[in-house]
Amino acid sequence: MNNISDKAVISPNAQIGQNVTIYPFVYVEDDVVIGDNCIIYPGVNLMNGTRLGKGNTIYQNTVIGAQPQDFNYKGGSTLCVIGENNIIRENVVINRATYADGQTLIGNDNFIMEGVHISHDVKIGDKNVFGYGTKIAGDCEIGNFVIFSSGVIANPAVRVGDAVMVQTGGRFSKDIPPYIVAGGSPIKYGGINAFVIDRINITGKVKGHIANAYRLVFHGQDALVNVCAQIDQQIPKGEEIDNIVKFLKESKLGIIAKMQGAD
Repeated sequence: MNNISDKAVISPNAQIGQNVTIYPFVYVEDDVVIGDNCIIYPGVNLMNGTRLGKGNTIYQNTVIGAQPQDFNYKGGSTLCVIGENNIIRENVVINRATYADGQTLIGNDNFIMEGVHISHDVKIGDKNVFGYGTKIAGDCEIGNFVIFSSGVIANPAVRVGDAVMVQTGGRFSKDIPPYIVAGGSPIKYGGINAFVIDRINITGKVKGHIANAYRLVFHGQDALVNVCAQIDQQIPKGEEIDNIVKFLKESKLGIIAKMQGAD
């Protein structure tokens, strides 16, 4: 049974699942799908192209499916697809995609704090935390178990690997490989992210392999293609090492530099 305020403005064409709570002054446009067990707090705007999975909680004054802030957008139907069990706090803005064949995509179990802006065509995985005032520009790709502290700015088309920690105020225009901490101004590699690595059940042995791989990446002067070959030759194979090598090989913007004194 749904609990929908008669003070909400909801298009009769919107699709609403079961056990959904919608508070007063919510605005829902025609081309919107809301999954089961969602809670939508007052003042939320769900715009055309929004697709909400099950169990999402969206707080006051958030806008989802806003038109992309992209000069390439010429109007038309595009999508903003959000998975399940996400917590999206107050004053968040999430833009839908620029082109009809693309989509802004957010996975499951993410915690998006107050004032975050996620731009058009961004792809975000699962179980991430985005701190207060974080701004993610268009076409970025972010993995799983990532933590952005407050005030992080990700510039267009950057990639962030799994289990990365970006410290407060970090601003970056290059890719951040998996399992590391990045911080400072300009942002740089500061070591492996032991805090998250330990919590996602990566063993101590594999953690050592990750640290050794990044010594090759950040302490040498070789091009990434040569570093990948060195990792293949010197570091024992495994899922996490394969993930690092794949990420490095696919980097188009290059990766961040090393912080002075980092391991």
